[in-house]
Amino acid sequence: MVFPGASSRNGGQRRPKAIELRAGPLRMVFEPGEAFVRYVRLGGQEVLRGVYAAVRDRNWGTVKPQVRLLRVRRGDDSFEVSFAVECREGDIDFAWNGRLTGTRDGTVVYEFDGLARVTFLRNRIGFCVLHPIEPCAGRPCTVRKADGTTVEGRFPQWISPHQPFKEMRGISHEAAGGIMAEVTFDGDLFEMEDQRNWTDASYKTYCTPLELPFPVEVGKGERIRQSVTLRLKGPGGAMPAAPGKAALGEVSKPHPAAAARPHPDAAVELDVDLASLCPLPKIGLGLASHGRPLSDRQAARLRALNLDHLRVDLRLGEGDWRKWLEQADRQARQLDVSLQAAVMLTDNAEAELAALLAECRRLKPPVGDWLVFHVAEKSTSRKWVELAAEMLRTGGVGGRIVCGTNAYFAELNRNRPPLEVCEAICYSVNPQVHAFDDASLVETLAAQAYTVDSARQFGGAKPVLVTPVTLRPRFNPNATGPDPPTPAGQVPPQVDPRQPSLFAAAWTLGSIKYLAQAGADSVTYYETTGWRGVMELEEGAPIPERFPSVAGGVFPLYHVLADVGELAGDRAGLVRSAHPLHVEAMALVGNGRHRLLLCNFTQSHRKAAVKLEGASTGRIVRLDRSSAGIAMSRPEEFRSIEGEEITFACGKADVDLPPECVARLDLQTKG
Repeated sequence: MVFPGASSRNGGQRRPKAIELRAGPLRMVFEPGEAFVRYVRLGGQEVLRGVYAAVRDRNWGTVKPQVRLLRVRRGDDSFEVSFAVECREGDIDFAWNGRLTGTRDGTVVYEFDGLARVTFLRNRIGFCVLHPIEPCAGRPCTVRKADGTTVEGRFPQWISPHQPFKEMRGISHEAAGGIMAEVTFDGDLFEMEDQRNWTDASYKTYCTPLELPFPVEVGKGERIRQSVTLRLKGPGGAMPAAPGKAALGEVSKPHPAAAARPHPDAAVELDVDLASLCPLPKIGLGLASHGRPLSDRQAARLRALNLDHLRVDLRLGEGDWRKWLEQADRQARQLDVSLQAAVMLTDNAEAELAALLAECRRLKPPVGDWLVFHVAEKSTSRKWVELAAEMLRTGGVGGRIVCGTNAYFAELNRNRPPLEVCEAICYSVNPQVHAFDDASLVETLAAQAYTVDSARQFGGAKPVLVTPVTLRPRFNPNATGPDPPTPAGQVPPQVDPRQPSLFAAAWTLGSIKYLAQAGADSVTYYETTGWRGVMELEEGAPIPERFPSVAGGVFPLYHVLADVGELAGDRAGLVRSAHPLHVEAMALVGNGRHRLLLCNFTQSHRKAAVKLEGASTGRIVRLDRSSAGIAMSRPEEFRSIEGEEITFACGKADVDLPPECVARLDLQTKG
């Protein structure tokens, strides 16, 4: 029996197995469950991160595709895949046929032929092409425009706030060794956006420019046809059928994230550098949105995380904000942490701030940061920040004045904060703005670091607060209409059934690693309790059949926060993974202690080859499917486990990582 929370798959369902495809020198993966082409590689170099087709509703929600009638024909260096797709959700009923072909000269064609079976409103229907960040950032490219002209440009190095290229019919860049990868688009006009704005690790070229009005009505019987073609061109023009090793780019080492998928039996190298250290960000949690007080047991378990702060959202235009402030004040004192108060102002801001000051004089809450937002603005404008700063400071209320956005980094990037009147900048993160599968969520981890780097680039020395980090979006800042009500028996859209899973624990570890390495000042994760938190309610989840957790227990990600919290205030070392989309790790150093946290994102057993100069022995505790039961139901007992001894030989050791495992390795080093 699989213990609740042991697998990221809700209800025991597994995704269809990925299909390996080859078109001459190109290799790629086709995921039949999403009709998604991933990781197109030339030798060891990634050419495209992915190609897929999406139906986006009037609120930019993606309608999940149901793929049927899949047919696959594969040769040694060519293939043909055909299938039928249905996209049905709410008032949308759209069907399309897909055909994917690859030939021995490295040409890949993806065709889309769709039919609206009812009349509905859409924001976009059609292809998205993803160029990978690591091999492309800052590199030259050539764009073919709709009028037939060409433009020489570059993929953005820093996150671009707006579309770097518009009115596109094609784009080419050097893939490896002088070989050009050319992508052409037919059936619509395309443009590119920098998806790092939403922590997707790609530059996305999509159909239907955003300058056109949306939503748009699609009439019953309307057909939509598109195609995307990838061609390789050698230095002399046409691509030879069998390029040599130099042409495949083997003369240059690809970035680890772009490398070919590791063989299941091969160890993933983890190179640990304890000479390159950075401060750990201050980590906090959000006040639980269900509004219940903490039990004594919950408070004790939260204190064990050594948290820095508790975030509370105060909507000053609504009548119940005093209740939330009182509860946050009470729980912050229970946990001995400061408050991060997100203040949501309206146009009646002066009166609202005056009422807030009066309440603060009464309660004296331990506020460390005031996050200033306006309910009608995606990124807070100067006048509201200035007003809040003046009233809070002259009112004798302590705490930093923080400006930015309650939404995505994109909003901060497009509407730069008024740095002169604030002491720090902030934005939120979630990995599911555009895609929802496990692999896509793992890809977002490296992109989180880019958001911090870019924020520091335009924010100067201002501290960067990432608040909050959640698995699902808390709200839709770009909706053009109200969200439909949650159907009976379903979890709300803000809740991810993977919250109590081992996968969520691994993802949280990766998030802390990348945000720490990028220099985030503080990070707020999830909530304290409930199905958006780090532990379950005492009575269990409201819909246990949809949210498999342990009543009164903790979620696996709790232990990741505990592992980091035990060294809170110390430093993180640099760990380089040869395959970071499969196995990741972070190093923690402090008070003479050396700790390595490792995770396996995949559903397969992996081995990690850890390289750490000076390491002699260590003890490892694994949180996996076999130990999830005790870890979730009896966390104190799990955390007291001494662990298995690991011996390093010449600074190297192999570590077994079961599927979706998170492991803590406490090290002894020489000298």
